[in-house]
Amino acid sequence: MQQYLQNKKGLVEGVFDQVYSKYDLMNDFMSLGVHRFWKKSLINMMNPSLNKNFIDVACGTGDIGKLYLDSTDKNSRITCVDPNKGMVSQGKRKLSSYKNINWVISPAEQLPFEDNKFDFYTISFGLRNTKDLNKALSEAYRVLKPGGRYLCLEFSKIQNSNLDFIYKNYSKLIPIIGQFVVGEKEPYEYLVKSIEQFINQEELIELMKNNNFQKCSYRNFSGGIVSIHSGWKY
Repeated sequence: MQQYLQNKKGLVEGVFDQVYSKYDLMNDFMSLGVHRFWKKSLINMMNPSLNKNFIDVACGTGDIGKLYLDSTDKNSRITCVDPNKGMVSQGKRKLSSYKNINWVISPAEQLPFEDNKFDFYTISFGLRNTKDLNKALSEAYRVLKPGGRYLCLEFSKIQNSNLDFIYKNYSKLIPIIGQFVVGEKEPYEYLVKSIEQFINQEELIELMKNNNFQKCSYRNFSGGIVSIHSGWKY
């Protein structure tokens, strides 16, 4: 389970430095808009309530944070974390009407927060880009309160051979789409490879358990193109 792609120094940072300005547009192109349904499903699984402390890590331009605030109270204070300055700047512009988001630039493996702080922790399409899965998971566990919930939305392994064949052939088009929309194909070649190299659903469950999460489970969406993993800190 070597994350050799992620461990190339500066690779991930370079990828997102190139694409942040058209990140949302490219997400719509690549997923045919379905990423919005996946993210909404994450919030529905969370079933958030008022007066909870929420953190979204690898937040990108803040889609999950916006959905969380729209589902609870737009005046709640939440924390959105991403290691890429350009991505955070884009998120601040996009969500400028939301004055109560604490934007923090930080990797998932070294969060600048005290222990036992948050009721909900989410990470969407960001775990596979971390340099150390175990460290990212242990940090998530550390900053969650006892009784807090971890939710991870990530590309996963398709369990239907016909759909897998179609998806793999479609994936070959993604760098071409990236060249057309963003003017860069290399970041999307990385994207495709990072998805291929990432662990499967059961392997992520085991890693979560190894990092002390309880009641670990997952739910597949779109035939396993993505899955949402859930775990609790007791």
